Amino acid sequence: MPRTPIVARTLPALRKALEGLRARKATIGLVPTMGALHDGHVSLVRLAQRRTSKVVVSIFVNPTQFAPTEDFGSYPRTWKSDVAKLTEAGVDLIWNPDAKVMYPEGFATKITTGGPATADLEDRFRPHFFGGVATVVGKLFTQVRPDMAFFGEKDYQQLKVVTRMARDLDLGVKVTGATTVRERDGLAMSSRNVYLSPEDRATAPVLYRAMKETAKRLKAGDSFETAMAGGAAMITAAGFALDYFEARHAESLAPMTSMKDGPVRLLVAARIGKTRLIDNIGV
Repeated sequence: MPRTPIVARTLPALRKALEGLRARKATIGLVPTMGALHDGHVSLVRLAQRRTSKVVVSIFVNPTQFAPTEDFGSYPRTWKSDVAKLTEAGVDLIWNPDAKVMYPEGFATKITTGGPATADLEDRFRPHFFGGVATVVGKLFTQVRPDMAFFGEKDYQQLKVVTRMARDLDLGVKVTGATTVRERDGLAMSSRNVYLSPEDRATAPVLYRAMKETAKRLKAGDSFETAMAGGAAMITAAGFALDYFEARHAESLAPMTSMKDGPVRLLVAARIGKTRLIDNIGV
């Protein structure tokens, strides 16, 4: 029977647990999460286990990355299920602070982001988001001091922001992205998929199909304008309200108009019913 991971909820408990894990010069991998874990998170744990000696998973629903109109209060919290998944996966330590530990009284510091955080994608619709993400991830990196940290590519702009932050601030963490894990019909796994009604869930895979069709057309030589317009039309015809559907440089996130300008990433955000979904693929 798998051993239940150590659970730390205070900084002294975290430091004591990490001292034990670092015995014999073990390398530490960190998988930051907000809980409501699914197979995509487990795949990050598996990757971390292949790359490092000991794996820490943080579970913290970060209030600073939610706007007042967003779903912080209703965000799914599934602690017992999460611990069961992490026990089965063989995680060594769960870091589960509450908001008072992460943001104690008088907390007054934040990380300001530029570069990929100002690419006019998620930041256009959630201007508060990356400051909250960078600050909490920066804290997690300094608290856990991992050798490597693992993030899914589904949140592609976030991955680029965190990678740049770790590099710019010399945090000594190698940030590694992992391929998006999908349901059989192509829908990217997400904790927010539980919000989808049965009808919306049946429609949701259109995002992936539209991106694949657009990528196919770009590879075949269609113009960016024609291919992107066709993908956007496919998404809106399915009933989505489109926030953006963009072709960007896979590293800089700069807008692209030619396949000759570098590796292309297609990124989409759209709402169906009450649920906002994001996704992306490489071309």
